[in-house]
Amino acid sequence: MLVALKALVIWVGILVLAIANGALRESVLIPGFGAPAALVLSGLLLSALIIGVAYLSLPWLQISRPVQLCSVGVGWLALTLVFEFSFGRWQGKLWSELLEAYTFKGGNIWPVVLMTTALAPYIAAKLRGRA
Repeated sequence: MLVALKALVIWVGILVLAIANGALRESVLIPGFGAPAALVLSGLLLSALIIGVAYLSLPWLQISRPVQLCSVGVGWLALTLVFEFSFGRWQGKLWSELLEAYTFKGGNIWPVVLMTTALAPYIAAKLRGRA
């Protein structure tokens, strides 16, 4: 239970970084580079931030077994998907609008970010020589 609570706290930190990344994309990257390039840059930046958070938080989580690492990553993925779809529906977006983010259309690499989210604890453990 303690690992799950710690993983939730870490995911909330990732959520805050993702929101800040979105603000950066909308205010700086899109005006500076155009939407397609900004979406790619923003996705790569967010992926790097997620791996960085996983890397820094791994000692606090105190897990190293691949099944534990994958469980945390899948948990982060599930929380992200629930948040994205719930928030989007709360804003009144149609399902078709929400699902468009998963098509790689116009430079959107959201599926790559989701895969990174799921794999981040395992990648971080590999980088730390713990997996």
